[in-house]
Amino acid sequence: MLPVPKKYFITAASAEGKSKLTAFDNALLKAGIGNVNLVRVSSILPPEAEFAPGMKIPPGSLVPTAYGSIVSEIPGETISAAIAVGVSEESFGVIMEFTGKCSKEEAEATITRMVKEAFEVRAMELKEIKVNAVEHKVEKIGCAFAAAPLWY
Repeated sequence: MLPVPKKYFITAASAEGKSKLTAFDNALLKAGIGNVNLVRVSSILPPEAEFAPGMKIPPGSLVPTAYGSIVSEIPGETISAAIAVGVSEESFGVIMEFTGKCSKEEAEATITRMVKEAFEVRAMELKEIKVNAVEHKVEKIGCAFAAAPLWY
């Protein structure tokens, strides 16, 4: 059985690169999680998980992470990524990720609506929403990335 993560944080960053993959990698580095192995997970925050901004994860670790990314090769295009965590008073939480060709403000509004809907369909009471988002104007090849890494 796998252990249940006890901590999390949210991060968002953008970057340019010489290829789509290096733009993504550079965004991960700027987001503070470029030297770990992301294991993509769906969007449930474990019960009683503690919000730990600034948490450092050992390099090379396998890190369960809910994330979204968007890469563009269209100079001048605006791309955004957002992550939101809905926290419940009584139980687990919900993590939502969003990416699009839009402004940071549009991404934040969209992700907030998504979290509220996730709580409504689960008939759960929403205590608070934590949001992080980034906007990027593409120069050559750009990436916008937002994530909620979970840790032990």
